[in-house]
Amino acid sequence: MNGRSNLGWTLVGACAALLLAAMWVAPLLWAMSTALRPEHETVSAVFHWLPQDWTLEAFAKVLAAGNVGRWLFNSALVALLVTVVTMALSLTSAYAFSQLRFRGRTLVFGLTMLAFLVPFEALLVPLFRMMNQLGLINSYAGIVLPQVVAPVVIYVFKQFFDAIPADFREAAVMDGAGPLRILWSVYLPVSGNIVWAMAIVTFIGAWNNFLWPFIIVTSNDMMTIPLGLTQTYDAFGVRYAQLMAAALVGALPVALAYVLFQRRVTHGFLAATGLKG
Repeated sequence: MNGRSNLGWTLVGACAALLLAAMWVAPLLWAMSTALRPEHETVSAVFHWLPQDWTLEAFAKVLAAGNVGRWLFNSALVALLVTVVTMALSLTSAYAFSQLRFRGRTLVFGLTMLAFLVPFEALLVPLFRMMNQLGLINSYAGIVLPQVVAPVVIYVFKQFFDAIPADFREAAVMDGAGPLRILWSVYLPVSGNIVWAMAIVTFIGAWNNFLWPFIIVTSNDMMTIPLGLTQTYDAFGVRYAQLMAAALVGALPVALAYVLFQRRVTHGFLAATGLKG
């Protein structure tokens, strides 16, 4: 009876997973199907799941029009800078909170965690005023700096560092290593998967960020791809094939990044939750 019950729950879980996968992939497949149609098919009264005339015309027009290449470059640069700076700040902060003992450590860590309770939207006005006073409006620094503080990444790294045996650090201290050397030579080598996982998640979040670039950017040349895609409505009107092609062009780099580093991301989250991959 117990075996049948387990089998039943396994089947239920498998069906639920397939349903969720279908719900996730269906819009993506429809977007691809729409982007590969000629424009007249997208407004046809006759419904077809697949294009009747396959064409890459929409992609060609998207890449030739506007500043898509520039927007992709801006997104790649901003996402890379946000990821590198966020990882550096989060790793050093997490190591300090986890392994170093200094006055006010608990208070500072508590204030850092309170950032979980403050939505980013509530900080838009003070952040904009700060960037304006610093002269960073419509600049890469203005786009990047407000995105590099990530309390959730600090928390994940701290929890992982707390679980590393203290003997590792004590041995390095006896050899005369300083805090940064210990972090680089002792903690990072055993934290590779979780660092990669957090880096990929941070990169994807920075790439997809629309709200802050929308506030801080004032020129077409500084737009990132999520913000630039909003301009396609003006350029293409209601040309659905070109709109879907533009969306797919913007999503392709992060999709490739996730596919390439999927194993590291999975192992990193398993490590973060204390499970074995």
